[in-house]
Amino acid sequence: MLAALKERVYKMNLMLPKNNLVTMTSGNVSGRDIKTGYVVIKPSGVLYEEMKPEDMVVVDLNGNIIEGKLRPSVDTPTHLYVYRHRQDVNGIVHTHSPYATSFAALGKSIPVYLTAIADEFGGPIPVGPYAQIGGEEIGKAIVEHIGDSPAILMKHHGVFAIGKTPESAVKAAVMVEDVAQTVYLALTLGQPEELPPAEVKRAHERYMTAYGQGA
Repeated sequence: MLAALKERVYKMNLMLPKNNLVTMTSGNVSGRDIKTGYVVIKPSGVLYEEMKPEDMVVVDLNGNIIEGKLRPSVDTPTHLYVYRHRQDVNGIVHTHSPYATSFAALGKSIPVYLTAIADEFGGPIPVGPYAQIGGEEIGKAIVEHIGDSPAILMKHHGVFAIGKTPESAVKAAVMVEDVAQTVYLALTLGQPEELPPAEVKRAHERYMTAYGQGA
């Protein structure tokens, strides 16, 4: 079932090691099917290079396995909590990408030092509090602290990115690491200045309405 979504989620999972956002079996991508409400997510502890589209696990919003021979990601409760509380979200990504996670380790958000941050995130990349892994605590913290951003840094943990699709969530996760690396390097040279809020708003609105080829 949901063969097309399984293929998309599988391909987006492969984007994580391709973009150096994960190591070994860490990290995961999920996608929600709008019609059924079912969620397709990466299986737990399986090497990316050994995964196949049919290994993706289908669960309902309560965590019941609908289809799949493998156990779903241990982060499934986090994904499902976000899906239940954010109807606009149909794709979620979790990574431990190094530069972004270095900010998460310190419990620091990433200010708008770059036009790329203004464009993609529309404001600072927020940081959420430490929350225990295994239940819904991380999901609750994400919903409470992510605001309008497509990504959040979770203290002592890593990156979570959300989007209308798995593809847009992966893009946000890639962009978080990209700008985090640049900001990290800038901070080794000095103290960058933040862009004024009005310019951040203008740049973000222009990016959201004028960038790309449109519909």
